Amino acid sequence: MTKSYDEIPESLIEWVKKQHMFWVASAPLGPGGHINVSPKGTADCFHVVNSQRVWYQDLTGSGVETISHIRENGRITILFHSFEGPPRILRLYGIGSVYEFGTQEYESLITPETRKPGSRAAIVIDVYQCQTSCGYAVPIYDFVTHRTQLLRWLDTRESCDRATASTEINPKGLKAYWKLKNLSSMDGLPGLLTAPNSEATCLSVFDKAGPRPKMSRLSSEDAHVLRTGATLAVGFAIGALVATVFPRILSVTGNFSTRA
Repeated sequence: MTKSYDEIPESLIEWVKKQHMFWVASAPLGPGGHINVSPKGTADCFHVVNSQRVWYQDLTGSGVETISHIRENGRITILFHSFEGPPRILRLYGIGSVYEFGTQEYESLITPETRKPGSRAAIVIDVYQCQTSCGYAVPIYDFVTHRTQLLRWLDTRESCDRATASTEINPKGLKAYWKLKNLSSMDGLPGLLTAPNSEATCLSVFDKAGPRPKMSRLSSEDAHVLRTGATLAVGFAIGALVATVFPRILSVTGNFSTRA
């Protein structure tokens, strides 16, 4: 059921473009280092250049493991799998390169109009092997929408930087956060090198008036129905237990006879 390719087949490229999220795996060379797996799910962050090259916008997070591992050894694996439709797992094995915010390479891939709030680097991957497998054990889920909490928080951070002169660091800004959280990995490997001190401006194209998706809460009526159903289920279970066990106890003690 497993198939391997030297490049990404065209049919899988089209499938990849339809997926709503992916995972990134990387690791340091040292045997005691932390292996990292990160989920990525922001819309329009993953891009396919051709059958042997892909890239994605790396948004700011509290860690910088993938960037640090790529700097040390280049190894990276991308995982996609179907939540909807026919089951499938796809792994892309490749060698990664990091292009930080403010560099020419970054700006050639990510224009101000397409940049996401908090985008700190472009991760480019040269794919040397593509592998598919069945995915039969992956549950079926329905996609609702992408969350926007991270983008809103990062846009707020960037607005603090925009209100400050480019030569200064606003303690509430994104670049201050990079300096605090993104300079090194958990194992002490170098993370961001140039972005925190870049004089490039983070332009705002984020739609602050856009929808704010939230997890829906049960109405009081639905909650009452669930509680009632649970109570009835527990009652039936206790009744069945009593009806089965109690006559046996009485029969053993001689206080009950099953004869007519």
